Amino acid sequence: MADVTINTTWWLLLVFITDVTIRIAAVIIVPRNRRPTAAMAWLLAIYFIPFIGVFLFLLIGNPRLPRKRRKKQEQINEYIEETSSSLDFGTLRPDAPDWFTALVTLNRNLGAMPLAGDNGAHLISDYQESFDTMADAVRRAERYVHVEFYILQSDAATDVLFSALEEVAARGVTVRVLMDHWANRGKPFYKKTKKRLTKMGATWHLMLPVQPFRGKYQRPDLRNHRKLLVVDGKVGFMGSQNVTDSTYNLKKNIKRGLHWVDLMVRVEGPVVASINAVFLSDWYSETDEILTDEIDLFDVSSGPGDLDCQIVPSGPGFRFQNNLKLFAGLLYAAQKEIIIVSPYFVPDEAMLLAITTACQRGIHVELFVSEEGDQALVYHAQRSYYEALLKAGVKIWMYQRPFILHSKSMTIDDETAIIGSSNMDMRSFGLNLEISMLVRGGEFVHEMRGVEQEYRDLSRELTLEEWEKQPLRSNVLDNLARLTSALQ
Repeated sequence: MADVTINTTWWLLLVFITDVTIRIAAVIIVPRNRRPTAAMAWLLAIYFIPFIGVFLFLLIGNPRLPRKRRKKQEQINEYIEETSSSLDFGTLRPDAPDWFTALVTLNRNLGAMPLAGDNGAHLISDYQESFDTMADAVRRAERYVHVEFYILQSDAATDVLFSALEEVAARGVTVRVLMDHWANRGKPFYKKTKKRLTKMGATWHLMLPVQPFRGKYQRPDLRNHRKLLVVDGKVGFMGSQNVTDSTYNLKKNIKRGLHWVDLMVRVEGPVVASINAVFLSDWYSETDEILTDEIDLFDVSSGPGDLDCQIVPSGPGFRFQNNLKLFAGLLYAAQKEIIIVSPYFVPDEAMLLAITTACQRGIHVELFVSEEGDQALVYHAQRSYYEALLKAGVKIWMYQRPFILHSKSMTIDDETAIIGSSNMDMRSFGLNLEISMLVRGGEFVHEMRGVEQEYRDLSRELTLEEWEKQPLRSNVLDNLARLTSALQ
């Protein structure tokens, strides 16, 4: 009996020492190079659920890509800066505001492409029309087609695009495809899509593969969230839409009647070379292959317009959160109006401060989100910000169910806009590889305003009076989800 008591005592002592060691080590290790809110969230997880918290931290606690991939991104940034510094990227519009010029310089210093003039851009807000338009552009290809999408599925809705790829591949056009591994793995039509790409003769690769037994591993939820397509360096597409049916072919979405609403932009002009450069950099990151013949920085032609456009890539391969700095800069630069469309709106302190400060400066601010959520944690975390936004004066529009408003854009006053793959949430700021396009041109903003009005007509306004009637259980869920959103 005495031996049992002694053994029990030693085990309790060992557990106690281990627990104390973990807590002390966490205080030293976790906060390093991490935002205070993220560090505090991790420390709370480790302190309240030590073993689970430590396991999760070891699994997803590193918000950066492996050193080798970061080194590649640095090499790419240096090459683009060196080769593009003396090149002609079209004629820029006159009389740019000082803040816009400063913002373009900021983007360049963080790894963005040069500001390009003489571009044409057209928005595509119809889901199926975007596939049809991309397919039409693909069929005109003479040299190459570059396809990069977070989710890529061959299904009934996307067949027109896949058929176009098959047609051009059959006549000798090079087709290169990148798709995110984790986002597609185990999803409907995954195997069918890979087989179809192989059969047509496309060269395809998985982005950020999580294949530890093949020596390929990083934090599993670091994802390449970009959506883009380039044809011959002359025509490009980018935006929020994945290549999949509007239900994502998921049974749970079909059962709930959910359909995604997205926004793509078709561009022509010098900026297409910048979009292509993002693809080439991701191709190099995944394959170690440098496609020098398709860089196209030295052979850019004017487009059917005079828009100034700048491509801003961002993600854990960069030292700084490029898209966050860009969004914050635009919010502080606004003089009259800010319209934000973001399906997953989970801002950090800097973004929330910029938005509420804009309201306090007398700026009219509107935010479009979905009434229905497809991701429970993000949905509840997003809701936890509504009260502060409404009290600050933000007008919140809720796109009515059963549709998921998935577009990502922001317009500032009458002349400046941004569109791309990036949400206004901490995941897009720090964990996802994203692509955004900064645009200066009243005609483009006017077109964006038309899309925003379409969204407004299909939405209902959330009022502070309605929000304050939320039941206690909803507030508890929202606030708990808000804490988990900081785990980066």
